[in-house]
Amino acid sequence: MVREQIRVLVVDDHAIFRDGLCALIKEQEDMLALDAAADGLEGLEKALELDPDVVLMDINMPCMDGVEATRRMTLARPEARVIILTIYGDDDHVFQAIRAGASGYVLKDARSQDLLEAIRVVHRGDVIIEPYIASRVLREFRRLSEGESKDQFVELASQERAILELVGQGKTNREIGNELYMAEQTVKNKLSLIYQKLKVNNRAEAMRRAMQEGIISDRAAG
Repeated sequence: MVREQIRVLVVDDHAIFRDGLCALIKEQEDMLALDAAADGLEGLEKALELDPDVVLMDINMPCMDGVEATRRMTLARPEARVIILTIYGDDDHVFQAIRAGASGYVLKDARSQDLLEAIRVVHRGDVIIEPYIASRVLREFRRLSEGESKDQFVELASQERAILELVGQGKTNREIGNELYMAEQTVKNKLSLIYQKLKVNNRAEAMRRAMQEGIISDRAAG
């Protein structure tokens, strides 16, 4: 009986690394390299089209980073397992990726066999995280469970709250920039960060979440 192959999508903006991963996967009898994408947005589009079992996802990419692509991908395709593959091992990237729905986190300097095993592990429904990173994750979740950390939604800076209040008043990015003395592009960038923190996709969703979490009042959204 032929074992079903694990359908893998590779998302990375470095062509040499991306091609190398595809070649490695093609050598495995139990895996199938579906395709490759050069940024998070293209990766999301191909994931929706090809329905992969496992996605190897870089973090830092143009158009859409790996964390945001992972968040959208796991919402649209909950059955897809995402492995974050990156050079970064710091806490911030780890927690962002996990909150976004990643099933695994492997550093790019890992051995090929370790990466292949990670693909098999997450495909079975388990989670794979580098051992030294896992200890940090456990400490953080223990700290959260003991109530030592505030909810992430109340971590919005005062300037971000001000932007949300102006959004609620129907202001455009340019109008918000004029009122807060910042460039229109800066407002756009800050809104993108706010969306990521609130786990939403647009202004309307951001306002709903902000009011639900008490970040802004109903009057501010008038």
